[in-house]
Amino acid sequence: MFIENYRKWYSPHLEREFEMLVFGDQGYPLIIFPSTMGRYYEPKDRGLIDAVKWFVEQGLIKIYCVDSIDALSWYNTHVLPASRAYNHACYDNLLYHEVLPFIQSDSGHERIAVAGCSFGGYHASNFAFKYPARVSYLFSMSAVYDIKPRVDDHYDDNVYFNNPIDYMPDNEDPDLWRMGIILGSAANDVARQHTEFMSRVLDFKNISHWLDIRQDASHDWPTWKNMLPHYLSLIK
Repeated sequence: MFIENYRKWYSPHLEREFEMLVFGDQGYPLIIFPSTMGRYYEPKDRGLIDAVKWFVEQGLIKIYCVDSIDALSWYNTHVLPASRAYNHACYDNLLYHEVLPFIQSDSGHERIAVAGCSFGGYHASNFAFKYPARVSYLFSMSAVYDIKPRVDDHYDDNVYFNNPIDYMPDNEDPDLWRMGIILGSAANDVARQHTEFMSRVLDFKNISHWLDIRQDASHDWPTWKNMLPHYLSLIK
């Protein structure tokens, strides 16, 4: 059944209200992150939810479209780089300590799937790679995996532990090897090199994944609306 619900609560980790849209009444839980500085309603407005509506209607997937705070964190040039990284760390704590327990209780599943396109792909990948015991599927589309350009020359633990290119070579969590991982990009994608580099990092660690490079496609919503239904069809 295709049901849309709006959720809003005060987040102690962000010290502000947080919003989310939920689609469906049952099925495997999927978090969709918005693209660069996007809001929780972006996947709906851009047609991504319509593209995967069949999975929701069939009760196969339940979708949780979370908000982002990119404008307060990595893209906030009005504060020092250390504050950008700290703000994202607060967002990460919100996801793990507030959003994840809600989804687990709401869906009845302990492990979830995560997806995102463009900078949303970064968020999905970072969450999956940091918490593989809680994530069974990662669908990252046209993502970047190196956050250092967003913090100038600053470097601290909040940067390192939220920068997949840096921490993944040393990440030996055994659950990484049982995650279903798809790194999607396009032949004419500005993020293609980032995706291919992340694939090489996973190859070096013998972590199974699918590097999906779409031909005659670019870094845009039509590409992602073609990718995500295909990826969801692979959930077992």
